[in-house]
Amino acid sequence: MAQHAADSYYVPHGTKWPIVGSLGMITMLASAAAWMNGSQVAHWTFWVGLAILIYMMFGWFGEVIRESEKGMYNEQVDGSFRLGMTWFIFSEVMFFAVFFGTLFYVRALVIPWLGGEGAGASTNELLYQDYTPTWPTNGPENVGGEFRTIPAFGIPFLNTLILLLSGLTVTLAHHALKKEHRKQLVFWLAATVALGFTFIWFQVYEYHEAYTELGLTLGSGIYGATFFMLTGFHGMHVTLGAIMLAVIMFRAMKGHFKPENHFAFEAVAWYWHFVDVVWLGLFIFVYAL
Repeated sequence: MAQHAADSYYVPHGTKWPIVGSLGMITMLASAAAWMNGSQVAHWTFWVGLAILIYMMFGWFGEVIRESEKGMYNEQVDGSFRLGMTWFIFSEVMFFAVFFGTLFYVRALVIPWLGGEGAGASTNELLYQDYTPTWPTNGPENVGGEFRTIPAFGIPFLNTLILLLSGLTVTLAHHALKKEHRKQLVFWLAATVALGFTFIWFQVYEYHEAYTELGLTLGSGIYGATFFMLTGFHGMHVTLGAIMLAVIMFRAMKGHFKPENHFAFEAVAWYWHFVDVVWLGLFIFVYAL
C-alpha cells in the first residue's frame, strides 16, 4: 500500500473489521435480550459477542496505527479523523445532556408538582397528601426505603481534585510531545493514567459504602436512579479514557507520535478534558446542590 500524496483524496482499502464489529455487537444485543428473558445460555453468548468486539478493536485500531506509522495518511485523512472525533464528542455531550435534563426535570418540575404546586394540587390532595417535595427523595410512598446521601466534600471533592489534576498532567504531556521531550511525555502520561485509575478506585469504594452503609442503591427511588445513572456512566467513561491514555502511553514509549503529527494523542486528550468537564457538572448538581 503506497503513501498518499498530501493533495490527493485518500480511498480506504478493503477491510474485514466493520463486519466483524457488527457481528460482535449484534451477538451482544441478541444475547442481552435473551438473557433478560431467562435464557440459560445467553450469558455465555453475550461474552462471546464482547470478545468479538474486543478482537475487532485490537485488530482495527492496530491496523490504523501501523498505517499511520508508515506515513500512509495525508492531511485529508487527518481532517477526517478530527471531524469524526468532534462529532463523537458532540454525541457524548448529547448523551449526558439527556441525563442532566432528566435530573432538572425531576427536581424543578415533577417533585414540586407531586407536592401540590401548580397543576399538581389535585394529584397531591387525592394521592400524596403526606408527600413533602424535597430533594433528595424516594418519591411518594418512600418507594426505595430509607437512605443517606454521600457528602459532597468527601470522596467526591477528592475525586474532583484528582480529575482536575489529571487535566493538567495530560496538558503537560502534550506540551512535552510538541517539544520532543520523550521522557517527560511518558512521565506525564503515566501520571495521568495513575490519576484516572485512582479516581475509579475511589468511586468503587464510594459505591460500596453507598450500598452497604448508606442504603443508597439503584432502587432508591428517583434519587438513586439518577445518581447511579449519572455517576455510573461517567465512571465508565473515565475507565475507557484511562485505558485509552494507557495505550497512548505505551505507544509513546515505543517512539510513536511526532510534534507535527499526533492526532491520536490529541483525540484522547480531547476526550479526557470532556470527562473532566462532565464531572464538574456532576459534582455541582448531583453532590453539592
